[in-house]
Amino acid sequence: MNKVWAVYFSATGTTEKVVTRVAEGIAETLGVGWTRYDFTLPDSREKGLSFSADDLVVLGTPVYAARVPNVLLKYLDTMQGNRAVGVPIVTYGNRNYDDALIELRDILENHGFHTIAAGAFVGEHSFSYILGKGRPDQADIGLADEFASRVARKLRTIADAQAIEPISVKGTPNPYRDYYRPRDPQGNPVDMRKIRPLTSEACNDCKICVEVCPMGSISYENPREYTGICIRCGACVKKCPQQAKYYDNEAFLYHKNELEEGYARRAEPELFV
Repeated sequence: MNKVWAVYFSATGTTEKVVTRVAEGIAETLGVGWTRYDFTLPDSREKGLSFSADDLVVLGTPVYAARVPNVLLKYLDTMQGNRAVGVPIVTYGNRNYDDALIELRDILENHGFHTIAAGAFVGEHSFSYILGKGRPDQADIGLADEFASRVARKLRTIADAQAIEPISVKGTPNPYRDYYRPRDPQGNPVDMRKIRPLTSEACNDCKICVEVCPMGSISYENPREYTGICIRCGACVKKCPQQAKYYDNEAFLYHKNELEEGYARRAEPELFV
């Protein structure tokens, strides 16, 4: 193993924290260098990713609607593993990771990686400041360090990573379960795809929301205007220094409150090595 890669999509920074911690820990234990590739912003997804059999790639995405974000599938389909070792990681907002981890594992396996470990970690929910508040926290980072150590030890004890079976994880094998859909108080499915954050008078036109939008969908001339799709990733809301971005959609707020009340327990990371 010559190099460890930390590769991630991380709109609010939670996935980045976990993936880089794990990658750095593996590299330190193995005595090799590590580097990162952040494909959160649109420009970073114009370049395809290609690795070699001497690489170990820790690749992470958040869980959106119980799965790997569908807006990333086209980009992930361009990856070339070339027999690199893969470690898929997903982060979720304290509800559940459902079939996201098994889907990400399969994506890596189908693109020339061989997966030897995987993990599901908890981060603060993109919709909420309450659900998974402050996570990954110190305990989560401790588990990330333990995970990195276990992955490095496993790699040292196997003669050929390609000779072992792909890592077994929780989830429904393909075909995966449908994307999670929120429901209204009457139990009817709600389509949230057209819901956008609003902008209050506190906005001082600093353009930070424009710069952090992973879809490049906020107008530079008018940050109140959305010129493309919104994936409700929380980047513009949580990174606004003026706290000027907010939601007032009734269905969105009902769903947010439902999540906060229904999943108040502390979910714990799950590690597969």
